Amino acid sequence: MTFWDTLDPNYRVILCDVWGVIHDGKRPYPGAVERLLRWQSEGRCVVLITNAPRPKEAVETYLERVGVPDGAWDAIASSGEAGIAVLRELGRPVGLLGTPGDRVDLESHGVSVTDDGDFTDLCCTGFEEHRWEIEEYTADLERWAARGVHMHCLNPDRIVLYGSRQIPCAGAIADVYEAIGGKVSWYGKPYPAIYEHALRRAGDPAREQVLAVGDGLQTDMLGAARMGFDAVFVSGGIHAGEPFPQDFADRHGLGDWRPVAVVESLL
Repeated sequence: MTFWDTLDPNYRVILCDVWGVIHDGKRPYPGAVERLLRWQSEGRCVVLITNAPRPKEAVETYLERVGVPDGAWDAIASSGEAGIAVLRELGRPVGLLGTPGDRVDLESHGVSVTDDGDFTDLCCTGFEEHRWEIEEYTADLERWAARGVHMHCLNPDRIVLYGSRQIPCAGAIADVYEAIGGKVSWYGKPYPAIYEHALRRAGDPAREQVLAVGDGLQTDMLGAARMGFDAVFVSGGIHAGEPFPQDFADRHGLGDWRPVAVVESLL
């Protein structure tokens, strides 16, 4: 018998993180798909909430590719969707820091991407395919900051697990950009817009009926706490078995907030 087997029936909506909780970038974690399906069989609404810098359809395709069937969730809310909506409304071309695949996603959803260096807004979806060190971006970031370029970070994650490796994400670049004086707008967890979108997809439940599940302290846990949700910290993900920090609430001004449980996985 695990924590999950006695989960309070009052939690009608599960906001479940994806990468690091459901899969490791290559395959589902043991028991993860079965847990999603069990939540659904118990009448709970399962919303996958992810900092993937891509639209919902791309997230769905990736999930199916790594072995998570499309019947294992009720809805998806991604930071990519939130950012794309804002970029589309700008009405002008934006620069891109990311991969060719990211460009296809943006352009197929109405965002104009320019190769001209004279842009005022920059979409950051992550590292380029052949530049994996922050230091390789220093000159670009300094030049953009000096010009007052507004960076839109579509993935606040700093790192993500890919199998047993840690891969840097867009949030690591945006941190550096802010540190040198650049302007950054962040989309995804722990910021409110993605949660509000997720709640709409779940039928606008009461906050006390929502349980957030995630492995990221600065994304999943901080976002849940700020939104007033109960949360479960999955320690076996990006933090590799580390205990939940005793001073987490103090450091973030969260009063006496703590996750309702700390578990290793969804098993």
